[in-house]
Amino acid sequence: MTSRRIVLAGGGTAGHIEPMLAVADALRVADPGGRLTCLGTTRGLEVSLVPARGFQLELIPPVPLPRRPTIDLLLVPGRLWNSVRAAERILRATRAEAVVGFGGYVALPAYLAARRAHLPIVVHEQNFVPGLANRIAARFADVVAVTFPGTPLAGAEVVGMPLRPTIANLDRVAMRAQARAHFGLGPTRPTLLVFGGSQGARSLNTAVAAAVDRLHARDIQILHAVGGKNVVLDGPGSKAGSAPYVVVPYLERMDLAYAAADLALCRSGAVSCAELSAVGLPAVFVPLPIGNGEQRRNAEPVVEAGGGLLVEDSALSPDLIVGTVADLLLDDIRLAAMASATARFGRRDAAARMAELVMATVR
Repeated sequence: MTSRRIVLAGGGTAGHIEPMLAVADALRVADPGGRLTCLGTTRGLEVSLVPARGFQLELIPPVPLPRRPTIDLLLVPGRLWNSVRAAERILRATRAEAVVGFGGYVALPAYLAARRAHLPIVVHEQNFVPGLANRIAARFADVVAVTFPGTPLAGAEVVGMPLRPTIANLDRVAMRAQARAHFGLGPTRPTLLVFGGSQGARSLNTAVAAAVDRLHARDIQILHAVGGKNVVLDGPGSKAGSAPYVVVPYLERMDLAYAAADLALCRSGAVSCAELSAVGLPAVFVPLPIGNGEQRRNAEPVVEAGGGLLVEDSALSPDLIVGTVADLLLDDIRLAAMASATARFGRRDAAARMAELVMATVR
């Protein structure tokens, strides 16, 4: 098989970067001799995440799009053209044979550069509500893949969310004892996992911290990722013999966090929804209350499948956590039914399927 040269574009947040890296992992398996290059900017998490996974990273100028009409909107065409030209130089230097994009402000210049170079384009949309870059590229891309059924992109194929191998291959039951020991959690206590994405979620952090004493009274232990930019909460601590409350800025091992937990309380980013379903972990989703409503739309299919609950950010409170969330966590029968439902909804093979689509498009 001829080794291929492929450029992948996805930067900014983990929601774009993790699917890109998952597909890159799958392409490396499918085509061990191939050359993979990731595009990013200096502003995103890709600067650290991409090299850490062993992939080449090339940088282009960022083209942020103002959310409201301002004077900055007049600067967008010039910035976009500069970024497209930078992407064209990288495509020529790497002798790229295809571009695979995952949306966001890195992807749009890559799509336009690939179109100008007459290269095949493969698009993956993570969210139920497509972003601007993918809405534009879907009009001329060779292949459009989406995570959720019903995503409004014409001609799209539903493949699911590309997941890193440690998540896609996770056996939660087999890993539970090791995972709980890794975080210093008790081996048998009901375990609540709380996280708000890579940056954390202040409303979740505040409500959970205020509920810890009453959760301890119900013998519930908590693994709480507060986010790298948030102050690590001191909380009330854990008295000898009481349920642990483990607070960390960031979870490097999400696979172990999922394995340790019986229930998650979290935001509903597309990657989080897909990972939770793939590993069969029920969740109480609290969508981010800003943006275009994509987080709510991401969670709705999982909730409709019976794998989670949806709580509005404005309704989240310590009382709700101690009541609704704790009651669910302590109801073994209901929790098991939700775990089965979300696992049936989840997909583990999306990265491999994306690699197949990319290789077929290049051939």
